[in-house]
Amino acid sequence: MTEVWGSPQQSKGEARHTPGTPCWTSLLVHDLEAIQDFYSGLFGWSYYSPGPRQLGPYVRATIDGRDVAGIGELLPDRRLSTTWTTYLASDDADASAEWIRCSGGTVGVGPLTAEDAGRLVLASDPAGAPFGVWQGQELVGPALVGVPGTPVWHELITYETAAVVKFYQALFGYETVSADPLDTDYLSLLVDGRPVAAIHGVGAALPRRRGPHWMTYFEVADTDAAARRAGELGGRVLLPPQEGRTGRVATVADPEGAVLTLLRTTR
Repeated sequence: MTEVWGSPQQSKGEARHTPGTPCWTSLLVHDLEAIQDFYSGLFGWSYYSPGPRQLGPYVRATIDGRDVAGIGELLPDRRLSTTWTTYLASDDADASAEWIRCSGGTVGVGPLTAEDAGRLVLASDPAGAPFGVWQGQELVGPALVGVPGTPVWHELITYETAAVVKFYQALFGYETVSADPLDTDYLSLLVDGRPVAAIHGVGAALPRRRGPHWMTYFEVADTDAAARRAGELGGRVLLPPQEGRTGRVATVADPEGAVLTLLRTTR
């Protein structure tokens, strides 16, 4: 990482994010109430339900009354693994879905309308990494960024960047730059000249059980304390706190196994 992503605090009715910008982060779980308790204890989140959902129960997580992420409950017959999903902004979710289908990706859900909030697609890139596409309407993105408990960076972990970078560039028009001369397979994705996400090729180091995936980084006030707290709340520490490119990081899993990275940004 070279820079955390974000934008000024947003409210309903503001303009959508530029296409390709990470604009929402959402998690599907099997036990919604238990997972709400975990993230409340870890990040201080509160929750509210924005209304009926055709895909099942869904809540928005808030800090000081401002939306920061979403959590939904899987239907009882869907025994899928849980994972945080990065949504990339689009001005036309239907066109994005068609392009994904024609370019080696897979569309698993949608395009469909999420009531007044927007229009979504759930897809996978050619290497199999799941991601979302979001055409925002009432919900254009988080209403609070850059403070503890909010997503601050999104990174695609894959086998090699060359296998997928052209897919994302053609879909969203990203410019790319090698973020670290010492890391020959790490690319920052730029929108309007600003880093918004990255692709990290790790080769055989990619965990087989996870496969290619998008990783969400959440800002915390103290990485070491947050990692300990995750363990106390029933989660697991997968990679202990250490110094990273832009701050102190730790990778943890919540009680259902969804993986996330905690980051105390160096300022």
